[in-house]
Amino acid sequence: MRLTVLGGGGFRMPLVYRALLDDTGDEAGRCTELVLYDTDPHRLDAIRAVLAEQAQGRPTAPAVRATTDLDEALRGADFVFSAIRVGGLEGRAKDERIPLAEGVLGQETVGAGGVLYGLRTLPVALRIAERIATVAPDAWVINFTNPAGMVTEAMQRVLGDRVIGICDSPVGLCRRAARAVGADPDRAVYDYVGLNHLGWLRRVVVDGRDRLPQLLGDTAALESFEEGKLFGAEWLRALGALPNEYLHYYYFNREAVASIRQSPATRGEFLRDQQARFYETAGSGAPGALTAWERTRLEREATYMAESREATGGWERDTCDLDGGGYDRIALAIMRAIARDERATLILNVRNRTAVPGLDEDAVVEVPCLVDAGGARPLATGAVAPDQLGLMLSLKAVERSAIEAATTEAGSDSGIARGAALRALALHPLVDSVKVAGRILDASGALARS
Repeated sequence: MRLTVLGGGGFRMPLVYRALLDDTGDEAGRCTELVLYDTDPHRLDAIRAVLAEQAQGRPTAPAVRATTDLDEALRGADFVFSAIRVGGLEGRAKDERIPLAEGVLGQETVGAGGVLYGLRTLPVALRIAERIATVAPDAWVINFTNPAGMVTEAMQRVLGDRVIGICDSPVGLCRRAARAVGADPDRAVYDYVGLNHLGWLRRVVVDGRDRLPQLLGDTAALESFEEGKLFGAEWLRALGALPNEYLHYYYFNREAVASIRQSPATRGEFLRDQQARFYETAGSGAPGALTAWERTRLEREATYMAESREATGGWERDTCDLDGGGYDRIALAIMRAIARDERATLILNVRNRTAVPGLDEDAVVEVPCLVDAGGARPLATGAVAPDQLGLMLSLKAVERSAIEAATTEAGSDSGIARGAALRALALHPLVDSVKVAGRILDASGALARS
């Protein structure tokens, strides 16, 4: 089976390869060839050096091939992982700094920063989807690219339900909550609903009984893991649910923005500088690329959402917090379920159909799905709380305005594209002024090609 990774020179690529190495299934459903595509040959060289060290002593390791030609990478692919970052980390740093200069949140996927990232990424993602439709129409596409929900919905307009979006935040939350009530995370059933980076865990069912009320009533257990520390027991009890960590930017926006503005560097700036050092070392041809990557990865994980933790007391992440769902493991589980027809239940970004009442059937939502050889089908969530549905509807309007801007820009109608982009920014709940939205849009140059 051939797997193609778009953005194959990306920093987290060795996580995917490690998961492939650990897959001991029969060859018919196992990846035997990995094709890495990237626009930057230097990054490809560095990552190939890490993968080569990972494969040492593993006779069944997938063969690795790298290319900067998109069609060559796609041809013959059974699965395509899309993990691109248009503009690189320099683009992310810009997306974060421009809103912060206006006093509003600058973050990779949330708020104005997320909209800017989407406006930059969507045109490229749509062109990639069109090439997949032409060169590898039978391939399944697993989208890692952020903003994951927005990009997945845009690509689905070209490729339909063969595009599945993934994120490791929901499963990390679910597993931490299960451990907090003393349950085996693999034996629990989770009721989770939302959009990407905007979701809530509503039930944790163990042996037929919902254990979430017990957890909400136990302050020590509730505040023993990341989300409990971020949001605090009082607010979680008031909500009656456990929010995805990214909702900290909504519920504690003022504190989060203040903490980020006081930091010496944004997350994007930190990662830009950190990874530049890694790529320089790993791309030099000297031994030790895997060691350098592992050291950089651990530092990256330990500093994740550092500003939000600083805003809530300055605590450090512990082993439980660092053990997320692992987007690499989620992707491999999807591949197994589809290629081997092994039924699995996973929280994914898929077309709503009728799963979430209040959202239309084509809206991409993040919910538990049944996955098998036919793809991923969302499971019905039941009624959604008004506050949750309200935020979801607002963010869906933002996502679709950004998609409209990207698709209209491709048709060279600059006036309509600007209006849609302005709407995407100004309608976001974390942008407090249309004038601010306009200045952010102008400063970003997001529609410079129009």
